[in-house]
Amino acid sequence: MLGTLVNIILLAIVIWFFYQRLAPVKGIRNINTTELKSELKNKDKQFIDVRTPNEFKANHIKEFKNIPLADLHNKASDLSIDKEVFLICQSGMRSMNASRVLKKMGFKHIINVKGGMSAWRN
Repeated sequence: MLGTLVNIILLAIVIWFFYQRLAPVKGIRNINTTELKSELKNKDKQFIDVRTPNEFKANHIKEFKNIPLADLHNKASDLSIDKEVFLICQSGMRSMNASRVLKKMGFKHIINVKGGMSAWRN
């Protein structure tokens, strides 16, 4: 009986952990790459690629600035908290994590590009 209860509690913790990592974040807009294309013309928006410098160098969208996810917390002060911030990575997972980081730092206008560079077609 006690072993079963412990297993149920452990399973609940694991499920909660994965849900927290994968669930959409409230207040963050998700767009696809087709929607992104119409946004790129606006010079009043911030476009951040959170991939590694090598990934960025190999292939990137010219309007995007590279701030790797690992550096984002330290370099967020370079961004305007009042302007929209568009985030992209390779698949959308790191940019979603970056969205969480910026949300916790008080950014209000955060847009995550679903599918990331894997979905991007010039």
